[in-house]
Amino acid sequence: MASSSTAIPDQNPSTQGRGEQEPLLGRVGDASQQEGKGIQFNVILGTAVIAQAGVWILAAIVWASVFMNDLMLFSVHPLLNSAGILVTTQAILVLQPTHTAKQKQQGTHTHAVLNGLGADALIAGLIVIEVNKFRHNGTHFVSPHAILGLITYIFLALQVIVGFTQYYTPSIYGGANNAKKLYKYHRISGYIILILMLATVAAATQTDFNKGVLHIRLWAVILTSVLILVGVFPRIKKQKLGL
Repeated sequence: MASSSTAIPDQNPSTQGRGEQEPLLGRVGDASQQEGKGIQFNVILGTAVIAQAGVWILAAIVWASVFMNDLMLFSVHPLLNSAGILVTTQAILVLQPTHTAKQKQQGTHTHAVLNGLGADALIAGLIVIEVNKFRHNGTHFVSPHAILGLITYIFLALQVIVGFTQYYTPSIYGGANNAKKLYKYHRISGYIILILMLATVAAATQTDFNKGVLHIRLWAVILTSVLILVGVFPRIKKQKLGL
């Protein structure tokens, strides 16, 4: 998430038409929303189709593995978490191509809604697994998957809070100008959190439950994760990260 309708960065004439439209990889404009084009097309613009293939296949693998076995309370955990990653990825893809003030405003509102839904699903997934562990006197945050997951949840919560407040209530940072200074750090941390989420899924393949019941393959998670990152990272705007 970025900042508020009162805190949209002013267009810099020296970078307008170039910096705002120059992706990390590719030509200027390759990953930019076209004027008059609906924001819904942002999620399939450019390399986004690669990210979509990766995240939908990953979700399908998880859901298929869950429903091919007897359902239980624990089953809700991977279902919610994979859904959360799916929605969160859409939140990133929908905002990346925006570059005009109007596009950024609409994109940020959409990004905020999607991020909120994704975070809700992920947090619900955490609640489910903790309730399940308490019911069965299980250990908490011991395995690499659990520890990495906890770190990811903490960063995600901070990301959502800071993203929402810096856009919708910039006054708590001392005004819009101060809130704007956090934008690039919010974007960078968002990409780091995406990597953490995918790493957490990869770590989940090494848990006893997955090895004994779900049988989700590590190579499949790595492959789909690479597709997601290959689809997302080239669309990063250099100017938005201060590069």
